[in-house]
Amino acid sequence: MDKEFEIKTILYATDLGDNTRPIFRAALSLARAYEASIIMVHVVEPMSSAMQAVVDTYLPEGEAEKVYKDGMKSVLNEMRIRLQKFSEEELDSPGVAAGLVKEILVVSGRVSEEIVKAANKHHADLIVMGKSSRSVFGSEVAGSSTRRVTRHTNTPVLIVPNIS
Repeated sequence: MDKEFEIKTILYATDLGDNTRPIFRAALSLARAYEASIIMVHVVEPMSSAMQAVVDTYLPEGEAEKVYKDGMKSVLNEMRIRLQKFSEEELDSPGVAAGLVKEILVVSGRVSEEIVKAANKHHADLIVMGKSSRSVFGSEVAGSSTRRVTRHTNTPVLIVPNIS
């Protein structure tokens, strides 16, 4: 017997780039249509090894570690505030997106890995993300994070074209 496809939890992955709003609107539209909730996720990539080498060169070990931890904590907090504000602007209401956005996650790590982890942890029925606006030989191509997510998840992925 076939089970009807249900969408109760949508994981919306965002980089808060220039083309974010149409992608979020697609997630909102689906959430309304399916009476689903949205979990927003933004992944902050860790400091590059080159930047770590610079910090390590000029600061003693204990201070360098504090810079890494405090800096990342500050970035994660700032991104959480930006996501909250973004969702409120889109829904034109205070609070966490008028009940549609259940949770805002800001994590550090490899983008595709963290998106897949969040989808699994929160039992997402659908991942909504944008495709890259990069062009190769005159054709738009999906970004590396988008491609990796589609390869490494069992959750359906809706890739929304970036509209400038």
